[in-house]
Amino acid sequence: MEEPTHRREGAAVATTIPDISLNDGNTIPQLGFGVFQIKPKDTVEAVSKALEVGYRHIDTAEMYGNEAEVGQAVRTSGLDRGEVFVTSKLNNGFHRPDDARKAFDSTLSALKMDYIDLFLIHWPLPTLYDGDFVSTWKVLEEFQRDGRARSVGVSNFQVPHLRRLAAETSVVPAVNQIEAHPYFGNEEVRAYDREHNIITEAWSPIAQGKVLGDPTVVDIAEQLGRTPAQVVLRWHVQRGDIVFPKSTTPKRIEENFQIFDFELDDAAMERITELDKGEAGRQGSHPDTFDYVPR
Repeated sequence: MEEPTHRREGAAVATTIPDISLNDGNTIPQLGFGVFQIKPKDTVEAVSKALEVGYRHIDTAEMYGNEAEVGQAVRTSGLDRGEVFVTSKLNNGFHRPDDARKAFDSTLSALKMDYIDLFLIHWPLPTLYDGDFVSTWKVLEEFQRDGRARSVGVSNFQVPHLRRLAAETSVVPAVNQIEAHPYFGNEEVRAYDREHNIITEAWSPIAQGKVLGDPTVVDIAEQLGRTPAQVVLRWHVQRGDIVFPKSTTPKRIEENFQIFDFELDDAAMERITELDKGEAGRQGSHPDTFDYVPR
């Protein structure tokens, strides 16, 4: 991880967000703002608030249906395009190479941007498309070569999926965005990512809110005078993961940003890590079987 390089002034706090170096030479802000399940009509306001607070990393996806609104918020923020790191992801319905190319064009069109900072395969879908996510990945390599995607990566890839990419392609994903939180550390995938210089991004970082009432988390938060969400997000950051909490509540958006002016000691980190329930703690679908395609 690089040392923090720039100050981003938040509405309620001046904070430094660390930049993490990717394996392709680019960098990515460790804290981002997620827009999963934010309705399009609410997205401009939520993203605008996040940018005002100081977030400079916005995570969207074709399947979220709010790329256009993310682009609008960035354009009207008064910030230069280069100041905001934007991620999107390939729709599950467009894994075949020509479909993926058209879908990527649609993403850039919706965002009204001529490049995207990071583009991901949203799910491996090993039970669909004859299990061929390799040809899909090679199309993302095209986007990086022509400069329209500064970095490319994957989401929800398990270790066997990553090993197959390593065996059959030449470009290592810059990131792997996976479900990870105190109840599901997803340590096997994180370990592979670490060993192969792939940065782990954690989605559902607070287990859809389920960890916020956990007695261990509440106790640590009370000791530190912090919210349970701040404590869990800080745990992620100290593990080295990229994290992007989602909220439409201005107060929560600000609170989630305020995680770089305190630290968890080793004992607190260990107490939270020990909450891991293994596979029983998974909140979302399993990538080996997930096969949802929007109709």
